[in-house]
Amino acid sequence: MHDLEPFDRWNSIYNAALDPRSPFYGTKYHPTLCTHTIYNYYIHPQWDSIESSTLYVKLLWCDYSSHFAIIELLGEWNDILHNDIMLLKRNLVDLLLEQGIQKFLIIGENVMDFHADSDDYYQEWWDELEDGWIVGLNFRDHVAEEFKSARLTKFIWLEGSFGTLNWRKLTPTTLQQVIETLLAKYLNY
Repeated sequence: MHDLEPFDRWNSIYNAALDPRSPFYGTKYHPTLCTHTIYNYYIHPQWDSIESSTLYVKLLWCDYSSHFAIIELLGEWNDILHNDIMLLKRNLVDLLLEQGIQKFLIIGENVMDFHADSDDYYQEWWDELEDGWIVGLNFRDHVAEEFKSARLTKFIWLEGSFGTLNWRKLTPTTLQQVIETLLAKYLNY
């Protein structure tokens, strides 16, 4: 687990620890000392805590003028035991909503498992978006299936190309354009 690093190619154009509007502003990261764990496995020190014992985040990009944020996740998303959606919503999403963010891209390729519970916080998040959206990108098939089984895909788009998009070669702005183009295509059907 300590080898799974958050994506860092965009650090030269955005770093949440240097963004005064970010919930992670001022965070200091040790280059090698791992202090956070998921099920007793140390994780890379660059991941940020949302106070969950199994789910960690990295705010990769935040563009306040286009109301867009990219969040990468690591771990197990467990709403049953840890109410991770509440922690994600209260400790990150609400703070971004206060800053005008309305479009959320959640990268889930490092979410190893998902356990659904109530949809209350998903509904709350969705209701607080004015003209925005939540897209889940590259979630593992079994995780996406659990979201679908729990009927959470009415809040988070996971369908179609959102499961296999090669996003790492794109700039954040280009990625936003690709996501919005795909959403427009899906919404027009």
